[in-house]
Amino acid sequence: MLGIWSDSAADYLLILTVATTLVFALPIFLVPLTWARLMGWQIPTQTDLTVYFGRCLGAFILILEAVMLRAALTGEAIHMVFELLAATALMMIVVHVYGALRHIQPLSETLEIAFYAGLMLLTLLFWPLSA
Repeated sequence: MLGIWSDSAADYLLILTVATTLVFALPIFLVPLTWARLMGWQIPTQTDLTVYFGRCLGAFILILEAVMLRAALTGEAIHMVFELLAATALMMIVVHVYGALRHIQPLSETLEIAFYAGLMLLTLLFWPLSA
């Protein structure tokens, strides 16, 4: 039966958030190749790691796109979607500035800093004021 533990839904989310942040999100964000080695990838011989990271990122983008579409069509969770957009823009600015400062990305990626800054500005300008 679905929802038999619904009274503990918030506890479940808290535990899941802490666990996945520590095991996946922070290591992949901060030290992706170290994380990959710990997970058994043979670096640099297995170039499939690039495809793997790309597909994972693409999956999360598709989820964000679906939530954005639902909010645009129904108004449901529109404030949460704007929070996600602002957070995404901010983190992508951080990622791209880091790459630019370390000279580890092509020019096209460095130019994306302006794209994400513009996205942040537009998101703030279109921020919905009422619930």
